[in-house]
Amino acid sequence: MSAAPAVDIPSGDGLIQGYLDMLAAERGAAANTLSAYRRDLADYLGVLTRAGHDPLTLEAGPVRAYMAELETRGLSASSAARRLSCIRGFHRFLYAEGFSEGDPSAPVAAPRKGRVLPKVLSVAEVDTLLATARRQAEADGTGRSRRMLCLIELLYATGLRVSELIALPRAAGSTRERYLVVKGKGGRERLVPLTEMARGAMRDHLARLPVDGPWLFPADSESGHLTRQSFARDLKDVAAAAGLRPDRVSPHVLRHAFASHLLQNGADLRIVQELLGHADIATTQIYTHVLDDRLKGMVRDLHPLSDAEDAD
Repeated sequence: MSAAPAVDIPSGDGLIQGYLDMLAAERGAAANTLSAYRRDLADYLGVLTRAGHDPLTLEAGPVRAYMAELETRGLSASSAARRLSCIRGFHRFLYAEGFSEGDPSAPVAAPRKGRVLPKVLSVAEVDTLLATARRQAEADGTGRSRRMLCLIELLYATGLRVSELIALPRAAGSTRERYLVVKGKGGRERLVPLTEMARGAMRDHLARLPVDGPWLFPADSESGHLTRQSFARDLKDVAAAAGLRPDRVSPHVLRHAFASHLLQNGADLRIVQELLGHADIATTQIYTHVLDDRLKGMVRDLHPLSDAEDAD
């Protein structure tokens, strides 16, 4: 009787690629996510290899040691927790595929994360930023200044992720609808309403694009559209011209402002969750800190016992 054929176990790079292929095929993971996971896992397996550990026969100790090393490198608790989540998914994949006998990351506790509140600009500060971008667009009339105005108007009007914004198709600029259909994380589509200001800014920008192409914000880059870094850099220039501290202004901060200002004005948390494209409402709840003062004032002014308490 012949022996059963040996299982062909891939190398470290092969294991990582297999895991990433699974994430892309079964969970629709975005390219940015896959790239980040590849870097994280290459670092993790590199540390294990240098210490003489095999990821297929690993116990929990080396995983804990790796997490402790991340702390000495200065990684924040939230970044280290994301790294551990990636590692856990990787080891679950190895177990499910029959490459390992168990998951050594299961007993490893995630770093304790403090509640980090997002930076938020006030409504007045956003108004100042937009007014400055409009003045710059009117003063020089260049395609670049019109593009910047369009980007800021769209971002504050929709709360799109920066990756979604810079990769909008050219057809979005000429839509007659009052909304955009956006494909977000995991390939999930959602409707995002448009303001008249945002639609007008898109039309003005589109009219100044020199050539046809697939992107609303074309650029000489590997992707063919504007990069996050270029947008963030130009946005800080507008912030400085508006008299705002550039380190307080970024594309992500404008997304925070969109969500926070909606909640300030009475929007339902579930609606804001849908607009932001959050899969879990717990992610959206971090924005509710902006309601604290308004809710305290409401209780103070409207609660039936407040007058009695004041009289005591």
